[in-house]
Amino acid sequence: MNTLYSLTIVVHIFLGFGIIGLVLLQHGKGADMGAAFGSGASGSLFGATGAANFLSRTTAVLAAAFFFTSLLLAYTVSNQPRNTGSVVDNAVQSQALSPPPAPAMEGQGAESANKAAAPSDSTNGKKSKAEEIPQ
Repeated sequence: MNTLYSLTIVVHIFLGFGIIGLVLLQHGKGADMGAAFGSGASGSLFGATGAANFLSRTTAVLAAAFFFTSLLLAYTVSNQPRNTGSVVDNAVQSQALSPPPAPAMEGQGAESANKAAAPSDSTNGKKSKAEEIPQ
């Protein structure tokens, strides 16, 4: 499936560049108007009318192939297996799989664990900014 997708992308890109090139080679409707008033020759490689037919038909074939590869790419991408749920659900599940915090060391009792969690006296009795915010 991956090789089909890659091959379709490459063909799609080449078709796009081919269409761009063929459209740029074609004369616009205003080009013949300038030639009618003597500002240049309207000759082309395939003759006056042959170039329009050949280039326009080739452009139509490339456009149809480009349309087909667009549909094929859409079909290929839509049939890939999907993850169920949302991105947020996947993030919550990955956090739930992380290891739990390490337990307290064996030599410490409940009192020493509470002392470690209690605020230290290095603040000289001042409240922190978080404690000053009214709730």
